[in-house]
Amino acid sequence: MVLDLTVSSVDLTRAICDIPSVSGDETHLADEIEAAVRAYPHLEVTRHGNTIVARTTLGRDQRVVIAGHIDTVPINDNVPTRDIDVDGEPFLWGRGTVDMKAGVAVQLKLAAELTAPAVDITWMWYDNEEVEASKNGLNLLSAARPDLFQADFAILGEPSNGTVEGGCNGTLRAVVRTHGVRAHSARAWVGENAIHRAAPVLARLAEYRAREVAVEGLDYREGLSAVKISGGVAGNVIPDLCEVEVNYRFAPSKDSAEAEAHVRNVFAGFEVEITDAADGARPGLDAPIARQFLAAVGAEAKPKYGWTDVARFSALGIPAVNYGPGDPHLAHHDQERVPLRQIDDVERGLRAWLTAS
Repeated sequence: MVLDLTVSSVDLTRAICDIPSVSGDETHLADEIEAAVRAYPHLEVTRHGNTIVARTTLGRDQRVVIAGHIDTVPINDNVPTRDIDVDGEPFLWGRGTVDMKAGVAVQLKLAAELTAPAVDITWMWYDNEEVEASKNGLNLLSAARPDLFQADFAILGEPSNGTVEGGCNGTLRAVVRTHGVRAHSARAWVGENAIHRAAPVLARLAEYRAREVAVEGLDYREGLSAVKISGGVAGNVIPDLCEVEVNYRFAPSKDSAEAEAHVRNVFAGFEVEITDAADGARPGLDAPIARQFLAAVGAEAKPKYGWTDVARFSALGIPAVNYGPGDPHLAHHDQERVPLRQIDDVERGLRAWLTAS
C-alpha cells in the first residue's frame, strides 16, 4: 500500500517507522517512498539504487537540498512504534523515531504539499547511512549524478532536538598495536606480554583532555577514546599482539591529515594504523541564505559534535546544517523516542522558511 502523504507528520512517522529498513534492507521503504512521491506532478523523481530524489523545477533564483537517510540501526524489540507519555509529554517510541524517520516524515509531507515554494527544492531520501561510506546512498548518488547536487544551501534532517546544528566534527579511527612474544602462561617470563605493553596506550587515553575549539562562533568539543581492545589467542598463552582501536572526533578547523598527525603524536613510539577518516564541516552560517533560514525557524545555531552527511555537502562547497526532531542522545538507543511536539515544530519551521516570499 502506497504511503499516504496527506496524513500528519506524526502519523507519517508512525507509518515509515513500522516499515523495517535496517541498513542494507531498505528496498521496501524506498519502493513506498518512490511510489508516494511519483503521485505528485510538481515533482521530478529520480531513483538511484534505494535513493529517491524528488525535485521542483520552477526556475527559482536559489535551490536548496533537503536530505534524510531512510535506514536504521538493527531493531531490538522496538518495532512497531507505540505512543508513550514521559512526564506528561506525548512521545512516539520505537526504532527510527529519532534517527531519523521523524525528519524524513516531515520532509515527505512538505515535498507533497509545497507545490510553489520560494526556492527550488531537491529532496533526497537515501540508504545505508549507518554503515561504511562505500555503501552510503548519498555518496554513491554524488558520484553518479553530481548534477543533482547543484544547490545554494543544504539541510540534513538529522536529530537536533528541533534546533539548528551547524557543520559537524570530523572523525578518525585508528588501531594502536603492541607486540610481544608468545609463551606458555605457566612460564610467563619466557615470553613478552603484548597486552601488558598496551598499558601506556590506555594511560595516555585516560590522561587525554579533550579540547573545545571555536569555529565561526560555534564551540566544537573534541574527543579521543578507546572503543575496542583485542588480544590473546588462548587462556594459557602469553599474547604476542594487542590492538587498541581509538576514535578521534576533531573540530572542523582541522582536516583529516592534521587529525592523523595529532593521533600519531599522542601515540608516539607505538605502531599506529589509520583505518578510516572523514573531514568535518565548517558551519557555513555566514551565507545569506543560511542567515535567512535561522531567522525563519527562530533558532540559534549550535555545534554538531557527531559526524553527519553535512560534511559531504560542505566538501562540495554547499553550506549545510542539521535540523530535525529528536534528541541525538537517544539515537540508536533501545528507548529511542521523539516528542510529538518537535515533529510539529520542525514541520512549521521548514514550511515557514520554504514558503517565505
